[in-house]
Amino acid sequence: MVNYNGIVLPDSKVALRPKNRGLHYGDAVFETIKVSAGKILYWEDHYFRLMAAMRVMRMEIPMSFTPEFLEEEIKKTIEAISEKATAYQIKFLVWRSWGGKYTPLAKTVEYVIFAEVLDDPFYTLNEADYEVELFKDHYVNSGLLSTLKTNNRAINVLAGIYAEENEYQNCLLLNENKQVIEALNGNLFLVNGNTIKTPPLTDGCLNGIIRKQLIAILLQLPDYILEEASISPFELQKADELFVTNTIVGIQPVSKFRKKLYTTTVAKDLLAKLNVKARLG
Repeated sequence: MVNYNGIVLPDSKVALRPKNRGLHYGDAVFETIKVSAGKILYWEDHYFRLMAAMRVMRMEIPMSFTPEFLEEEIKKTIEAISEKATAYQIKFLVWRSWGGKYTPLAKTVEYVIFAEVLDDPFYTLNEADYEVELFKDHYVNSGLLSTLKTNNRAINVLAGIYAEENEYQNCLLLNENKQVIEALNGNLFLVNGNTIKTPPLTDGCLNGIIRKQLIAILLQLPDYILEEASISPFELQKADELFVTNTIVGIQPVSKFRKKLYTTTVAKDLLAKLNVKARLG
């Protein structure tokens, strides 16, 4: 089901205007959101991240874009789905209305909300084989723009093709300083003993919602030491665990990188705490 500027339609009846700055210039930002049992998980964080991304991209935020209005638009889209479920995946995409060829002349924005059914309302641990490899053909530039969820995702697409062709479940991306910053679809955490490390936003990793939630959880747990610090590729084979985080999956443990095999003890512990926070938060 699709909500196009407030009009809810089945996917098959949506017509995309040819003059679309998101399509032509990658001039769009988006949020991927999970809805569980009628509740939008971490809605406040998603809303403020979307608003911040629009401001960085110099989009004019409509007065109507209040948390209440956007929440109702998401719920309206879900209610129109004939296949009822306890969990849904939402993609909320916003782009600048058509203006100049290269300069953003338009003062308005348009949006579309995609809604799909999910199987599981809560986060579960997938312990199937999950092998990753470094993607070294292209690098992500560190800096503010790389932390935003925009539709400029050429590196992720190429790395995804590389992973599929070589039978990896995911790839790890590097910045121009050859530091490991994230996976194709989420943030990266590295566990070594009781120290848990994740790249800082200044390295160019995505400002992830689950990353933020896990950092908040870890800061309250005396058993773990959290470090936001750059990760060298050499550290990957010394780690006890690696896991990837995103809004839909929660925590995805990595089982293998080259000859290194990883455990999942910390991932299991943190996933339980993340589920509790998702239900109560």
